[in-house]
Amino acid sequence: MTSSATGQKIAFLGTGKIGEALLSGLLRAGKDPADVLVTARRPERAEELASRYGVTAVSNADAAKLADTLILAVKPQDMGVLLHDLAPHVATDRLVVSAAAGIPTTWFEDRLAAGTPVVRVMPNTPVLVDEGMSVISGGSHATEAHLVRTEEIFRSVGKALRVPESQQDAATALSGSGPAYFYFLVEAMIDAGILLGLPRTVAHDLIVQSAIGASIMLRDSGEHPVKLREAVTSPAGTTIAAIRELENHGVRAAMLGALEAARDRSRELAGGGK
Repeated sequence: MTSSATGQKIAFLGTGKIGEALLSGLLRAGKDPADVLVTARRPERAEELASRYGVTAVSNADAAKLADTLILAVKPQDMGVLLHDLAPHVATDRLVVSAAAGIPTTWFEDRLAAGTPVVRVMPNTPVLVDEGMSVISGGSHATEAHLVRTEEIFRSVGKALRVPESQQDAATALSGSGPAYFYFLVEAMIDAGILLGLPRTVAHDLIVQSAIGASIMLRDSGEHPVKLREAVTSPAGTTIAAIRELENHGVRAAMLGALEAARDRSRELAGGGK
């Protein structure tokens, strides 16, 4: 844990799976459990987390009064109730970090005391295995120090990248929803392996390890994905035959359309769409 986060109290409000993953990652990164507070809708859940991690269970009001950073990790549909309960107790020297999809920083700024710094983050589910991708945007009162503090927290469970808030909907489409697209493709490839005569367990192991290896090569080689694909694609070979079928079925165009649809839906949710 870097010096700028040392000694600062952090509260996790609404600690579900993502919130607990952030909490546990932060502690593994060296955060003192004595400086971590948790709240939950069910008191027994808060006490369970306190017992498991050695942190302190408190009320929402006490979290706002005691913590320097408040991480709001409830579902978007529950954020209104949480803010109604929380807002009267949040001083303007607190940092409020929202991990709820689709809610802009202005929504929080309108409900908190004038000048309260707000940072919006879109993490994805691989934070559960410390391989998350978190996209960070500052509100109108968030300073460089607030953004750095937020990055330190989310880098404990993967990578963090800053973008202008106007790009959050696109980032949600790519990385927020991104793991689901990979699971969908892996599922289809496993089914294809079964169609080709392989047992399900064999097809699963072949595809999952291939996906892991390909991902590490993408991350570590520095090569463009086209270069990596071309290295597997021999003239008149098996790979190019498969790629031709993917192109014939419009897979590339379908992916472009899918991501546009996800981006548009994120915009609808941000605007109050149901």
